[in-house]
Amino acid sequence: MPAVALGMPLSAQRRLAPSVEGRPDTDGLIDRFGRVARDLRVSITEKCSLRCTYCMPAEGLPLIAREDQLTAAEIGRLVGLAWTRLGVTEVRFTGGEPLLRNDLADIIRLSKAAAPGIGIAMTTNGIGLDKRLPALLDAGLERVNVSLDTIDRDHFARLTRRDRLDAVFAGIRAAHDAGIAPLKLNAVLLRETLAGATDLLAWAIANDCRLRFIEQMPLDADATWRRENLVDAAELLDVLRTRFALEPLPRDDPSSPAEEWLVDGGPDTVGIIASVTRSFCEACDRTRLTSEGTVRSCLFGDDETDLRALLRGGADDEQIATLWRAAMWNKQAGHGMDRADFSRPLRSMGAIGG
Repeated sequence: MPAVALGMPLSAQRRLAPSVEGRPDTDGLIDRFGRVARDLRVSITEKCSLRCTYCMPAEGLPLIAREDQLTAAEIGRLVGLAWTRLGVTEVRFTGGEPLLRNDLADIIRLSKAAAPGIGIAMTTNGIGLDKRLPALLDAGLERVNVSLDTIDRDHFARLTRRDRLDAVFAGIRAAHDAGIAPLKLNAVLLRETLAGATDLLAWAIANDCRLRFIEQMPLDADATWRRENLVDAAELLDVLRTRFALEPLPRDDPSSPAEEWLVDGGPDTVGIIASVTRSFCEACDRTRLTSEGTVRSCLFGDDETDLRALLRGGADDEQIATLWRAAMWNKQAGHGMDRADFSRPLRSMGAIGG
């Protein structure tokens, strides 16, 4: 079943009528555990210009037919109703690599027009950002996170299977020069790059970037993740403290995934998203849309609820919102990685979206 191994969906998982038994009569995206989703992640493509070993297979993910992906207008409509009817306040566009959508500026512009008060962000590998950024900012983009796991060129080439580090640096410089602040960098914690973690943090500080390390999760398409190989937050902190003095900061927002530390007394900080060993599932406030238009209530839940069929079938906004509420009502309690019966999701991170 190669489609499953590569993390693509099965049609049986596209639910049209999730149960709403016991759900209170409220407009927001509440679930059975009392959490309310206000942060929308929208994957707009499965394509990527890199082939990171912890995310994609060397050959990339199977292509999704263009007609099966949401159009810019459909994305804009869903963002608009999420803001007007469902209480969503932030949207982040992801991939794959969102810069590979030629109509990305249109997606942002239509989303901003439909939801004028919503915050619009993007997670990118930075390749080509220097060329696309002016149009994206003009369309309404406000914040950018760039994925950067190492500043060592050889390590970068091995990890991503592409020698494109200079292009990533160019994208980061362009974002910095454009005044995007805070400019965040995301680094996945890996055994092979742990020795360079202090250099990466020093580089981030020198280049006025806010670095966040992320524990690797079992979301790689090649299914090579093993708990015993995990570099966890505690081990990373030990390494960082060989070079920096770190002082923990209080977590003001319980739904924020990152724990933060002051570096050498501040004002610079470093964050760690310890998704595996310090789970924040109980405060999760995210809802996700795949590029094919399904609601994915949990990163680790394979249930997907089809909004595209309603969009293209003439449904009004309230009908779509009602189905979206039902999908989120059935959100699972957490990723369950500590359970004996844990099974990794069928989709990989590249197909789900960051």
